[in-house]
Amino acid sequence: MLRRSLTTLAGVATRAQAARAGAVATLNAPSYFSNLASSGADVRDKSDRNTHSRLAVASAWRGYATDIATTSANSGAITAALKTPTADIKYDESNHTIDKPGDPSKRAFTYFVLTGGRVIYASALRLVVLKFLLSMSATADVLALASLEVDLSKVEIGQTVTVKWRGKPVFIRRRTPAEIEKEAAVSVGDLRDPQLDADRALNPEWLVVVGVCTHLGCVPISNAGDYNGWFCPCHGSHYDASGRIRKGPAPYNLEVPEYKFMDETNQKMIVG
Repeated sequence: MLRRSLTTLAGVATRAQAARAGAVATLNAPSYFSNLASSGADVRDKSDRNTHSRLAVASAWRGYATDIATTSANSGAITAALKTPTADIKYDESNHTIDKPGDPSKRAFTYFVLTGGRVIYASALRLVVLKFLLSMSATADVLALASLEVDLSKVEIGQTVTVKWRGKPVFIRRRTPAEIEKEAAVSVGDLRDPQLDADRALNPEWLVVVGVCTHLGCVPISNAGDYNGWFCPCHGSHYDASGRIRKGPAPYNLEVPEYKFMDETNQKMIVG
């Protein structure tokens, strides 16, 4: 019974395949189109037959094209990719090599480039900072004038000499014993800018003050005025022999710069 059914199905399949092959051969025969053209059917039947023929030929060619495409794709890597799609892509490495991501050699090169760039940026930043700091420091000519050495051996008692320090006049006065005693006896409470004479002179014999009036910056005249110290003729400010303001519009005493003696004999002094 089963054998008879299988024989029947095989015969049906064989006849269907033969019928299809005969239809395609008929469609491909040139006589098919010539018989349609030479038939005695009416125009409408002829048009329908032509349309039917064109559709049949197109269907046959579509079948051929599908068969050809399927046949060309049934071999090689394309067939494998179409039948078993996967995310694991394999390349032909027979004629070249492929460097995998994260290769140690490439990582070392990347680190080298990044580190080199950072070193260059750090060096440039350091150079900019140094240039900025050096531009704010004093120049060589200013540093040369920062301190001034003065020889006091030729200054007589009661004499005042003027030297230039940092662009300003500086009065150095060698006072007499009478001037020293007089200035030490002055009552501090009577002064506009109270200050003891001992606080203004390291050595009572020598007084050093900046020769700029504290009113409007004029240069006072030495050994002049009501107190035989300094007198500013511009607005009438009078200073005593200790450089303290005693009369006039000046609000403060003459400034005492930083100075020191170089030896015990007090023959040389450094101002600044």
